Amino acid sequence: MSERSNQMQAFLAAAGWSDAKVRFLAGDASDRSYFRLSRQGARAVVMDAPPGKGDDPATFLVIASHLTALGLSAPRCFAQDLETGFLLLEDLGDGIYARLIDADLGAEPALYKPAVEVLVHLQTQASAAGLANLSAADWAEAACFALDWYRFAITGEHADPSDFRSILTAALARYADGPRVMILRDYHAENLLWLPDRAGLARVGLLDFQLAQMGQPGYDVVSLLQDARRDVSSDVESAMISHFIDLTGSTDAAFRPAYAVLGAQRALRILGIFARLCLHGGKPGYIALIPRVWAQLQRNLTAPELAPLAAICSKLLPEPTPDALTKIGAKCGHFR
Repeated sequence: MSERSNQMQAFLAAAGWSDAKVRFLAGDASDRSYFRLSRQGARAVVMDAPPGKGDDPATFLVIASHLTALGLSAPRCFAQDLETGFLLLEDLGDGIYARLIDADLGAEPALYKPAVEVLVHLQTQASAAGLANLSAADWAEAACFALDWYRFAITGEHADPSDFRSILTAALARYADGPRVMILRDYHAENLLWLPDRAGLARVGLLDFQLAQMGQPGYDVVSLLQDARRDVSSDVESAMISHFIDLTGSTDAAFRPAYAVLGAQRALRILGIFARLCLHGGKPGYIALIPRVWAQLQRNLTAPELAPLAAICSKLLPEPTPDALTKIGAKCGHFR
């Protein structure tokens, strides 16, 4: 057994779960991984977040506590060892939104509506203390990942990001830089679970929220409806945008340009992240998701308010053609 496996076994023994069956449950783009425990009809989940890898389980606990205090469903923690990076968590089951919708596409509207309502509830409550609150320039800088990694992966060239950064900063400042709310950032169908035995908003189970920060009201709406991993139907996207606008008292004129610029920023950042996960992380599976994110970017850039951003993206970012994607794959793991 590896040293990490031995550490997990010691954690389980201390938590009283040494006799449980353990199986791998999931991993993600970070260094975290999850394991399901089962014994005598009881289940739990172990989060394995190796120290020094950028994911602090203590932050997960803080945000989880805040969410549950608001009546939302985040996993309860049964045991913790923050020094070694292990948490023993409540198992919220297998009702992952993405799986439920794959099995029954007709379930999509009924699942997405309460997910939007969770966001509205979260945004009307006090935020967790101490959350990062980035400027429009910071958000634009994060989108420069598209140049640093995606463009480089295809062309092998680095571009001066100054104009790109300036144009995106101006668009964010003009259309999406109003009052801030708490955002969960990775709010999408693989991080949401349906819990039908619970009531109200608690029926929406929440995962992967430890990177929560202050942000714009539309950001998590974009995360939900412009999902990098699945295609949300256009009818559902339109209906959920309208539902959010109605619930928040916003207007089409105010919200839709913000939605477009936040969608563009997020798509740009994700293009860079996915390329980096391949080149630096040795994870080629993310290449297949790039065309979807590119299509989302192009759709956002059709907003007339984003014409300057569309022009510079057209100049600096190559289309992810099959040949371009092959070039990215050829460099997988070469930049560790």
